[in-house]
Amino acid sequence: MTDQAILRGKPTSASRTTLSHIMTHNDTNLLGTVHGGVIMKLVDDAAGAVAGRHSGGPAVTASMDEMVFLEPVRVGDLVHVKAQVNWTGRSSMEVGVRVLAERWNESTPATQVGSAYLVFAAVDADGKPRPVPPVIPETERDKRRYQEAQIRRTHRLARRRAIKELREKRAAEGLDD
Repeated sequence: MTDQAILRGKPTSASRTTLSHIMTHNDTNLLGTVHGGVIMKLVDDAAGAVAGRHSGGPAVTASMDEMVFLEPVRVGDLVHVKAQVNWTGRSSMEVGVRVLAERWNESTPATQVGSAYLVFAAVDADGKPRPVPPVIPETERDKRRYQEAQIRRTHRLARRRAIKELREKRAAEGLDD
C-alpha cells in the first residue's frame, strides 16, 4: 500500500485561497508599473499557503512554470491572487494561480492580469519529502485542471530527462560546459 493510499483525499475547495493586496509606489519598476517580481512573490505566497493547507504542513517551492503577465498592474490596483491545488503526486502538488486586478476606488469587474503554475514539495522537519493527500477535483473545471496538470507534469519530466541525457552525452564526448 502506498503512502498516498493511506492518506484521505481532500477536495479542491479545502485549500483554495485568495490573497489580496493594494499596489503602492513601493511596488513599481522603472516604467512606473508594478514590478513583475512583486506579482511573482504574491503568487508564490498564495500558492505556498494553498500547498501548506492541502498537505497539512510545510511545503517548499520546487518550480514555477508558465508565469504569464497578460496586462500591466498599476499603482492603486487591488490585486487578487487566487490559488488552488490542481494535481497531487506522492509528495508534490501543482498549484494553479490566477492574478486579477481592479482599481481600488472603482466598482468595475476585476481583470485577469496573469497566471502561473507552481510545483510544491511537502517536506518534514528535516526537509525530506513527505506524502501528501490526493486532491479530489469537485467541478468540471477542477477535473479539466487536474488533466492539464498531468500533461504539464509529463512535459516537465520529459524536459528534465532530455536535458540530463544531453549533458551526459556532452560530458562523454569530453565537452565541458
